[in-house]
Amino acid sequence: MAESFSLGEGSKGYREAKQLRSKACKKVARQRQDTGRKWAKGVVRDHDAIAVEDFRPKFLARTTVARKEADVAIGSTQQALIEMGRKHGRAVHLVHPAHITMDWAQCGARTKHALPLSERTYACTACGAVSPRDKNSARVMLVRAGLNPVVEPFGCVRVGERPGLRSTTT
Repeated sequence: MAESFSLGEGSKGYREAKQLRSKACKKVARQRQDTGRKWAKGVVRDHDAIAVEDFRPKFLARTTVARKEADVAIGSTQQALIEMGRKHGRAVHLVHPAHITMDWAQCGARTKHALPLSERTYACTACGAVSPRDKNSARVMLVRAGLNPVVEPFGCVRVGERPGLRSTTT
């Protein structure tokens, strides 16, 4: 007298919950895609050439689910940036992320050890120049992308043919 049932059918409440979860996941994916497109359009509109790390967020997340979510978010935003760049005729360069924070943009020297995050300025041991860590990393990315940045007063980095537009790194 044992009734047979197929696995996976579940009750009506289970099916409704499954549909609601699916609907919520699709909404989050659309929101993520929309936000990525809007951000990419703003970046592409304001810059001639763009250098972006070809970033893989493996080490940022502790669990597999979190790692997959981070990979999807970064990947979809990066893809939106590449598509917007192509659509608007801008150059988007993917730069390998290895040693970006350890290299010096002007002379090419590399530190012997990784800098701690608390150290916000970078002093080159080879040429003695000092620069904010983030600006130096941006310059390294531009150099690796073949854009040869020009350092102007106040640490601004300018690349590009058209006046008023600037190059960026993300």
